Amino acid sequence: MKSVSDNLKSEVLIRTWTISALIGTQPSEWYAFAMIVEELDNIFAQTLVGDYEDDSPWEAVKTLRKIGSRAVFERAAEWCRSEDPLRRARGADVLAQIGRTFEHRQNNFPAESYLILSALVERERDFLPLLSAIHALGHVGNPLAVPLVIANCEHENTDVRFAVACALGNFADDPRAVPALMALMNDVDDDVRDWATFGLGVLGGQDSREIRESLLERMNDPNCDVREEALAALATRKEPRAVPALIAELNQPEISDRLREAAEAFLGENEQRVGWGPNDFAEALRKQFAL
Repeated sequence: MKSVSDNLKSEVLIRTWTISALIGTQPSEWYAFAMIVEELDNIFAQTLVGDYEDDSPWEAVKTLRKIGSRAVFERAAEWCRSEDPLRRARGADVLAQIGRTFEHRQNNFPAESYLILSALVERERDFLPLLSAIHALGHVGNPLAVPLVIANCEHENTDVRFAVACALGNFADDPRAVPALMALMNDVDDDVRDWATFGLGVLGGQDSREIRESLLERMNDPNCDVREEALAALATRKEPRAVPALIAELNQPEISDRLREAAEAFLGENEQRVGWGPNDFAEALRKQFAL
């Protein structure tokens, strides 16, 4: 059975020779089009080479996203309906940010992509295409996706739950996403807790007693990234109960940008702090909060 690309190339060749016979010329544009189709074949094929997380297939995915054409979209959409789980995953990966570049911050074909990706999430049973489609729904940004993403909040696969945490971060101010992110902040996996805390606390601007209590709990997390995301989130909310924990985290020779930003958020912009070290921030916090 021929693929869509095989049929397209055959049609191009037929039209090429038909036009040549009619006008007595060599229609180079048709040949160029055939070469473009073949090049897309090669790039799509490269996305299937090696392990899923290898650099080479992801470079091919990025190339297809950058091309962002209707032809790329249609091939990716076709792959989302493939019998091969890896092809379904790669189709979703391409649609996740198709056409998006530094200069062009919006996806191409967002409405059509949402329909394809949401259908994939609803029917998918293999974890790899499922997590790819969930990540993609987060990038597409259609709020209709929120219930579909939340439905996988307790999935047995850690990577799927991580995808849920990442995707919901794009909807962090949606009231439906808040309880799910709070639940994921208690996940057994460090990365899931980290991204859920970052999504709710830093990407999102929602504030409530329940949210603050959840963030305060994460100040005692065994993972330093989770603790720092919680402190950064509480600092933007000016939660004074976080200050002692922040001072304790500052008790080290070098500090992360997140801790520096958290300290500056509490201290305000009343003075220049160029060249300040951890002790300087800690001392200023003690003075300002009378600790």
